[in-house]
Parts: sequence; C-alpha cells; structure tokens
Amino acid sequence: MAHIPAAAELMPELACYGLAGHSATPADLIAEARRAEELGLGSMLLSERFALKDAGVMAGAAVAATSRIGVGTAATNHNTRHPLVTATMAATLHRMSGGRYALGLGRGIPMLFDIMGLPHITSAQLEDAIGILRTLWSGGAVIGHDGPAGRYPYLVQDASFDEDIPILLMAMGDNQLRLAGRIADGVVLHTFMSDAAVERCVRLVRDSAEEAGRDPAGVRVWSVMATIEDSLDEAARLRKLVGRLATYLTGYGDVLVRVNGWDPAGLERVRSDERLAAHAGALDATDDLDLLRHAAGVLPDEWLATAAVGDAAHCADRIEGQFALGADSVVLHGATPDELAPVLTEWRDRRDPVRFAHLGTNPGRFARVDAVPRAGRALPHLQEESRS
Repeated sequence: MAHIPAAAELMPELACYGLAGHSATPADLIAEARRAEELGLGSMLLSERFALKDAGVMAGAAVAATSRIGVGTAATNHNTRHPLVTATMAATLHRMSGGRYALGLGRGIPMLFDIMGLPHITSAQLEDAIGILRTLWSGGAVIGHDGPAGRYPYLVQDASFDEDIPILLMAMGDNQLRLAGRIADGVVLHTFMSDAAVERCVRLVRDSAEEAGRDPAGVRVWSVMATIEDSLDEAARLRKLVGRLATYLTGYGDVLVRVNGWDPAGLERVRSDERLAAHAGALDATDDLDLLRHAAGVLPDEWLATAAVGDAAHCADRIEGQFALGADSVVLHGATPDELAPVLTEWRDRRDPVRFAHLGTNPGRFARVDAVPRAGRALPHLQEESRS
C-alpha cells in the first residue's frame, strides 16, 4: 500500500465517491470516509441508489466519521422528498458538520422515474425547488406557493436561520449546465466525458454565470474521471471501467453519446448485443469476468479512453489534464480511497499546494466565501414569500 503521512494535508482539489457503485454493506462507508480523510482527499461525494444508499443516512455517517473533509450528496433528487424534509436534512448536516456539507441535486434517470411513477425533472422545477430551499435556510417562510416544484400552503423552518448551504448541480446536458451557471454554487460533471466535452461544459457554465451577472469563476466546477489504477485485479478493473460505462449507457446512453459527440452506432451496437441485453441488473455489480471481457469488446475504445486507466503516474497526468481543460477540481470516480492511494501519493509529490489554496473544504465553496458572489439564498420570484 502506498505510504501516506498521518493526518495528511487535505488536497481540496480532489474528491472520491463513498460506496462507489453498488454496495450491499453500507457500513463500509464509515471506514471509507475515515480513510479518505487520512489520505488527504478534500471531499467525499455520495450518490444515491434506492436500495441501501440513502443520501441523508450516508451523509450523516460520513460527517460523523470525519472532522476535516467536505461531504456532498451528488446527487439526490428534489422530487423524492418533500422540500421541507430536504431542507431539514441539509440544515442538519450543515450544522452537524460545521459547514462542510453541500447539497447536490440532479435530474435523475427518466426511465427509473417512469417505473416509480414520478414526473421527469425539469430545469424549472429545479430552479423553483432551490429557491424554496434557500428561502427556508435564510429564515424565511414560503406561503401560498404554487410553482413548478409544487403547491405548498405554508413552509417554514426557523426564523433565526441564516444557513449558508451550498447547492451543487449534477450536469451533463446544455440546459442543466446553463442552469448551474445561473444559480448553483458548484457543478459536478459526469463520468466518461471526453476532453472536448469537459472543456465545452466548463465554458457553458462560465458563460451562463457571466450572462446572469455572476463572476464566471465563482461557480466551482468538478470534472468526474473514472480512475482505475493498475494494481487492481482484472475483474475490479473491468467492473469499474466497462461495467460502469455499460450501466450508464443503459440509463441515459443517448444523452451521454450526444454530449460527447460519439457515433450513435456504437450505442446501438451495445443495445443490440444479446449477451449484454440478457444480463439482469447493473453490469458494474457483476462478478462474471467472462461477461465483462465480452463487454470490453463491444464498447468502443474511444469511449473507454475517457477514463484514467494505468499506473499511478499516468493517472496523475490525467488529473492534471482535467485542470488544463478548465475544471477547478476533480472527482476520482469508481474507486475506494485505498484503491486510489497510489494515485494520491503520486499526485501529492507533484502538486503545488499554493495553486489550490483558493479551494474550500466544502465541495461547493471556494476558500474565501466573501471572494465569490453567492447565488442568493432566495431567488427573485420567492422573495415576496420570505419572512412573513
């Protein structure tokens, strides 16, 4: 295992995911969060799955197990909880963590929402929901609200609240990227994005922020790069690479292909493959090595090349490449903190701490909050509802 100094200095430019992918043992998150902090990762992000990965429970565990690193949900959905429940969850985590928590929201997977009987999430709904949350966190009341996010006669938390809780938006499509630039504190891009796609996404966020009258550098942009270091065994490498990409393509392949400018014929080849179609469940959770090898032969090499795959030095080179594309920070996706240890050692040996001194511990913040315009706790259309 790579040597890491005790209580290593945090590297706020880097994050990992807790319980990356499928997990049947959510208690593992406690040790993962502690290890991430020991290794010096700046943040831990948490994705939600409707089985054993509840966003609020995981964030509470990660916050309680650590004292320095940032923690963010990346992502949950605003329509799976009542806004007062979400506001309470975030405010509790904010206070519990001493300001290390950021609430991350996303659009979710349309096919899953169809099965659950929930409407697809729109930009208007997200903007409306975020306005409600910020009003509540600022100590205001939401009265007689009837908007895209729903109808709410009266919502209030605590009139003394003045909670500065960052909002992260998960973004891949143009509309979501522009929305993030207008109203979010930070944006988390998607895994398996080409360099051209990352660069374009960063530009869209910055341009949208500027058009909204905000500092274009005031939105913290996280690129997300699948990171698979050579020391992992073949099955683990394939699960984290081909298994994960194939799983994403099942959920929202058309969007990912469009964002990257990939040939749609590649997606059709994946969808029409009999062996892959016959597999039940997420491919990133299978132990069938032969099936994973088969998937590797079906997926285009160009698509797989968007991940960082190789020795620690190569993975560190790929991290540097994300900053060159305009990202402020990088999520090393799909691996546990221990699996990332060789990469973190390599990166620590070559990084300049001064270069990243402007980044805050909270994944939705920069180091100096007063240096970055806040998105506003209450959006204009909700101002009249606050502090009744």
